[in-house]
Amino acid sequence: MHLASNRSRQDAVLLLHGLSGSPLEMQYLERCARQAGFRAHNPSIPGCGMAGRKHRFDTGVWRQWVDFAAEQLDALSREHERVYVSGLCVGAVLALRLAIERPQQVAGLALVSTTLAFDGWRMPWYRVLAPLGWHTPLRRRIAWPERHPYGLKNERLRQWVLRAWATGPQSGGATTAAGAAYLPLSGIHEAHQLIRAVRRDIAQVRAPTLILHAIEDDVASPSSASFVALNIRSSVVRTILYHNSYHILTLDNDKQSVADETIGFFRGPAGAGAARSDEHGEGVKPKLFVVA
Repeated sequence: MHLASNRSRQDAVLLLHGLSGSPLEMQYLERCARQAGFRAHNPSIPGCGMAGRKHRFDTGVWRQWVDFAAEQLDALSREHERVYVSGLCVGAVLALRLAIERPQQVAGLALVSTTLAFDGWRMPWYRVLAPLGWHTPLRRRIAWPERHPYGLKNERLRQWVLRAWATGPQSGGATTAAGAAYLPLSGIHEAHQLIRAVRRDIAQVRAPTLILHAIEDDVASPSSASFVALNIRSSVVRTILYHNSYHILTLDNDKQSVADETIGFFRGPAGAGAARSDEHGEGVKPKLFVVA
């Protein structure tokens, strides 16, 4: 047991990237958090990320992703009195899982483009057939190619991603700040298992929570954000929807607002306007903020 007096009063933030992604996705937020005085830790998640994979299908299992994230949280908690967690895409789902399993260690959440369903407007129609391959050898043979607009509304960034994929190592699936060129079915299967576990237990989340989502998210529709806002039991929730970005909010046109809102929320998670109400006995209702 570590006494609070032995730990730093500097706040820390654990950053979790998305499925088949890399810490590059969270690099801008990491830099902003450090400039704001936080200790920011932005690890590559084995299996969930592309780093260290000998083959694009070597994703491991979702429980390993959670255990790795929990180890990072434990390490930060030993050194800091308050640790916040922010995740992008499936990283946001991992952040929710940490808040479920280790509520005393998570001081607050910033959930960016939470993906509780792959139901965005550019997802392929054949995604509905994916469960047919989950328990067959096809799981290690099929990968979904990334499709235009690659999670980005910013055209300049899209072109940069395409150039990076064109020159990257194709054997393992080139990866950029926007993630890998392919999503292996094995990883999608494990993400669905994680999502199922989080949906089942989401009422156990009580950490102050900031939810950031694009209205036109091309990977996960705003229904994921709505589900989180309506089902967690946090006393402080702030929801912001963005008009000018797609899925990868941490890189796209609204990245500065995402960083500012995250840092501001972590500095004062019970700030004005972030509270929830429970009027007329109809259940808890989050206030909604729309940012152009």
